[in-house]
Amino acid sequence: MTQARKLKKTIRARARKTGESYTAARRMVLKHRARGAAPVPQPHAPASTATASTPGVPAALLKREPRLVERTGHGWAHWFAVLDAFGAREKGHTAAARHVAEDHGVDGWYAQAITVEYERVRGLRAANQRMSGEYEVSVSKVLPTDVGAVVKALRDSRARAQWTGVLDPELRRAFEAAVRGAKGLREREQGGARMRFKTASGVTVALYLDPKPKGKSSLVVTNMKLRAQADIDRHRTAWRSAFDALSRRLSS
Repeated sequence: MTQARKLKKTIRARARKTGESYTAARRMVLKHRARGAAPVPQPHAPASTATASTPGVPAALLKREPRLVERTGHGWAHWFAVLDAFGAREKGHTAAARHVAEDHGVDGWYAQAITVEYERVRGLRAANQRMSGEYEVSVSKVLPTDVGAVVKALRDSRARAQWTGVLDPELRRAFEAAVRGAKGLREREQGGARMRFKTASGVTVALYLDPKPKGKSSLVVTNMKLRAQADIDRHRTAWRSAFDALSRRLSS
């Protein structure tokens, strides 16, 4: 994997985790790298890791707590209390993340993660919800053939008909128009391909195709600007079914 692809993968991962736009996530990742990713100084008496009985902290977060304590010196309950005292509910995401980063010396990445999880636990943000209030969901699939074979299957109308039928009519029409359009599926010199399009209702869809070892490939589709949380499951289910059908076709 080239350095450019590694950087983009890191940026997309951060954007999904923090709810930032790609541009904002890129700025923070580059800033983080420029500082040499220096570890946050640990306090003289590190907080002990929490147990499953920690009040107000979901069990799923507690599984990630050892790493949080290692990097910030405290667990989720401590940081949630910090943000409560700061008035994060009223002051908003940006001010809250800045408070954790600048006033408490936490690395920007972890300051964002802490703030996002605080907002979810306090009911200020749902899973897959961005700071704008819109929702976003990504679906990925490792396919059994190389990028060239996948690109061919994406561009061939007969091949598409065998796996895009599970998409709802609006999404399928937008996908078909994008593939046949002037920009279409753009192949990249370093391997892989990209495509981006919008549906009639304003959903933005970005498709990423990248090579994998042993002649395989990775297909990722990100659905952005979803209006309701219910749209997450609908898009996730549709794309998973489509990717499974595509994989079966490529395997046959």
